[in-house]
Amino acid sequence: MNKISVYILCVLLNFGINFKIEAQQKQPNIIFLMTDDQRWDNMGCYGRPEFYTPNLDKLAEESVVFDNAFYAVAICMPSRVTMMTGRYNSNHRVGFVAPDDYTLSRSDFAKSYPAILKNAGYRTGFIGKVGFTVTAEAQRPSTPKKHFYKENLGSTFDYFAGSETRDDKGLVLWPETDPGLQEIYREGPTDTGRTLRTGEAMLRFLETQPENQPFCLSVSFYAVKHDSNKDMYMPHFEQFKNEDFSIPENYVEGDNEKLPTVVKENARGVYLHRQRTSKPEQYQRLVRRFATQGYSVDDQVGKLIEKLKEKNMLDNTIIIYTSDNGRFQGSHGLFDKCLLYDESVKAPLIIYDGRKTAAEQSRRENALISSVDMAPTIVSIAGLQPPKSMQGCDITGILNQTQDLSQWRDAIFMEDLFLVDMFKERYKENVDEINQNLINANKSYRARGVRTERWKYFVYYEHTPKIEELYDVLNDPMEQNNLANNPEYGEVLKELRQKTEALYQEIK
Repeated sequence: MNKISVYILCVLLNFGINFKIEAQQKQPNIIFLMTDDQRWDNMGCYGRPEFYTPNLDKLAEESVVFDNAFYAVAICMPSRVTMMTGRYNSNHRVGFVAPDDYTLSRSDFAKSYPAILKNAGYRTGFIGKVGFTVTAEAQRPSTPKKHFYKENLGSTFDYFAGSETRDDKGLVLWPETDPGLQEIYREGPTDTGRTLRTGEAMLRFLETQPENQPFCLSVSFYAVKHDSNKDMYMPHFEQFKNEDFSIPENYVEGDNEKLPTVVKENARGVYLHRQRTSKPEQYQRLVRRFATQGYSVDDQVGKLIEKLKEKNMLDNTIIIYTSDNGRFQGSHGLFDKCLLYDESVKAPLIIYDGRKTAAEQSRRENALISSVDMAPTIVSIAGLQPPKSMQGCDITGILNQTQDLSQWRDAIFMEDLFLVDMFKERYKENVDEINQNLINANKSYRARGVRTERWKYFVYYEHTPKIEELYDVLNDPMEQNNLANNPEYGEVLKELRQKTEALYQEIK
């Protein structure tokens, strides 16, 4: 081989090495998919195949699937803010009711994961249910009549198709010059339903994505919440309309006398259960409709993956799939969410990394994960440093199996700050007085607690005397046997009380 040939070979080898390094250092695309009110086990990959979610099940086979992921707070507005900002509800104080009924300030939103990635050069998009309001300064109440999305979020999102709760009310779109986006949401006989529209807008974002720029797309499906015909894509209902779904062991027909009196007399989930799921035929009717919407979401996930493949993006894209909170659906004699039983606070969490092979990442993971971890993890995946304001943990070490699990957290903190009686009064000027009157009248069922590998503990801390619940979740996963009043578990109770209070003091 002559000198010229050797020189050319060296150049080519050097180019190959540099190209490989550049590819490894290339910032990944990130897609964060969130459903609304989807109970963690309402999909095949979490053990209930009658829900028929083939695309999610296939994705799960090639992903890390978390079996111990939990919400820091299990109701939509504060949960969404927690996942965007990496902060606990008692810290960010964005919620439905006083005293934690503030909007999120622009300065706080500037420390959310979309804003951080936008500033780092990512193209950012948001599609679907926003569920909270950003204002110049934090203000009360948290649910103003107008949201001014373009004024408050326009500098963060390059692409936006969002509304507060429904895409047929208060929808805002940009860029206004994108005819494809405008066509998706035009009114008329071609209307395909909210979930399919969300999927179409998601695909449109990918179609308009520049080649040499990373992106972060947040998609917040309106499904599976609500169950009227207009909320569903009715052709998908056909396969479920005669399905008899399995009934969880802790489903309660009629009233559940085991619930604490303060819950039975005051919580929204009790009377909603009487109205919606207290009879087996009611349960079947609703679950068929929730399954329909879950399938519609699953269908969009399948289309998303095919579009990523078509555009040669999948091998550099991370997909995160979760929900904003769970739902009881008759378990414990409850409907709704908020309360700290697993049906409400346990989360589906699937994380796919297109840069890895299925063999490198396909597994079930038992580490304790919180929804407050989502923001710092997304920032870290992008190669950036999470800000100190974020209280969650970066779970990339768990994903990569480099984390020493003996040094990982041994407890998840969770809280419920919602009172339905306060929600009814939220626009009154004397909301703080109303709140204190409810507490004085022993009507508060606000709770906080912890979940460890073996135990679930929580306390209704504003009740006099305080009411505690303790469950051995390894031996009683359906949380049907409260051990808090059993002297045999006194030391366990004492330890978990202290842990709950210590974590609360740390995060507030």
